[in-house]
Amino acid sequence: MLDGALTWRQIGAVAQGADVVLSPAACGRVRAAREIVESIVAAGARAYGITTGVGALCDVVVDRGSLARLSRNIVMSHAVGVGTPLGTPETRAIIAAAINQFSLGHSGVRLEVVDALATLLRRDCIPEVPADGSVGYLTHMAHIALLLLGAGTAHLAGKRLAGAEALRAIGLAPLVLEAKEGLSLVNGTPCASGLAAVALLRAERLLDWADAIAALTFENLRGQLPAFDAEALALRRSPGLAKVGEGLRSALAGSARLADSAGLRTQDALSLRAIPHVHGAARDVFEFVAAVVDRELESVTDNPAVSGGRSAPRVLAEAHAVGAGIGLAMDTFGTAAAQVAALSERRLDRLVNPLVSGLPAFLAADAGAASGFMIAQYTAVSLTAENRRLAAPASLDGGVTSALQEDFLCHATPAALKALKILDNLEIILAIELLAAGQAWDLTGGGPARAPRNERLHRALRAAVDFYRDDRPLADDIERTRTWLRAVHPLDLAGS
Repeated sequence: MLDGALTWRQIGAVAQGADVVLSPAACGRVRAAREIVESIVAAGARAYGITTGVGALCDVVVDRGSLARLSRNIVMSHAVGVGTPLGTPETRAIIAAAINQFSLGHSGVRLEVVDALATLLRRDCIPEVPADGSVGYLTHMAHIALLLLGAGTAHLAGKRLAGAEALRAIGLAPLVLEAKEGLSLVNGTPCASGLAAVALLRAERLLDWADAIAALTFENLRGQLPAFDAEALALRRSPGLAKVGEGLRSALAGSARLADSAGLRTQDALSLRAIPHVHGAARDVFEFVAAVVDRELESVTDNPAVSGGRSAPRVLAEAHAVGAGIGLAMDTFGTAAAQVAALSERRLDRLVNPLVSGLPAFLAADAGAASGFMIAQYTAVSLTAENRRLAAPASLDGGVTSALQEDFLCHATPAALKALKILDNLEIILAIELLAAGQAWDLTGGGPARAPRNERLHRALRAAVDFYRDDRPLADDIERTRTWLRAVHPLDLAGS
């Protein structure tokens, strides 16, 4: 039940299939805001986006009889997205964030509009939303709004349908938008907030997997446990570092192999001993970004906002739709995820590199006739390099639009989109490292007992993906492992 603002976790739940139902209080706020808009229209007052054009046309007054046409035209003209469509979770999250925005009671759309969006979620009727072409917040929501008008394209029950056909299938009539509704439907930061919530949801799982996979690699390479000593790690003040350190100690507890390797080296390479520092820093960034996204969801980001009441309406023209804060947060988030991926690739290199691993060259089952994981490491290097390019800050891209009226852009939505792409690459790199760590485990069987938790992880991996003998395309194993990472949580294996 949506009463106050949704949190990023609640948006994430909607992305995965949950519904959004407005509480009576939220419905009351929506109705009250609509009354304010109607009183402004009745008074003939000049108000941006309500009785005037938008952008550089903000000083052009629109006559009362054309206000519905203005709303429809805004949606039609702003639906200029290009490229591959967003996935269903991403689109659902954006819709949920838009409903959340309207429920705050300062946008002025009719309750019918909010109910229609909620129906799309409930019936899993998903607008087709091209991912590219947005500098901020307009394009994605315009493509969602198209469906409400019976235009555009939607996906329903596995079929791609024209918008009007999709609405008929779920029992909705196309909406005729009224004053301000077109602008509110494309305005604010629901795109960036929704995409950010999906990114957080995915990253939370991947950070846990990064720790578990790193522990498996660490034991394979006979790492030196004092690097994770609680007293030593406590010297650096970082909640994330402390959490990762505790998790590594737990994952590696009971390893006779590591006890037998104590003192083998004075200290390990940084890709091993800095795991708590890099993974911990990413967790600290995660907590920061989560707080920013929750604040964004609590905020009114529609321009203009309305307040007061029917008898004393106020139009608050501001720049709250500029998502500078969430753009900066998602840029930082992408960089943190890229750094975790880079460390994973370095650990992978140590697993496959016979100069440092103490393991069979490239983890091949038949060295010489087989290449093993030699080229899989190339793939990880390629994706790490792509992440480096993607981690360049979108928030500094700038640009000038709408005849100098919109002369500053902070690219919050592109920042969220590229963070999601970095997470895609991180997921693949972790899958490759896990496969390599599992292969190394099999190639060094026997000897001192391994950590029980790592033993359970290895058994679970082998139940999903077989030992590799250069007898099949390794790409298939990578994709199978990636799918498995999405379906299983490492903590579920901890006590199995």
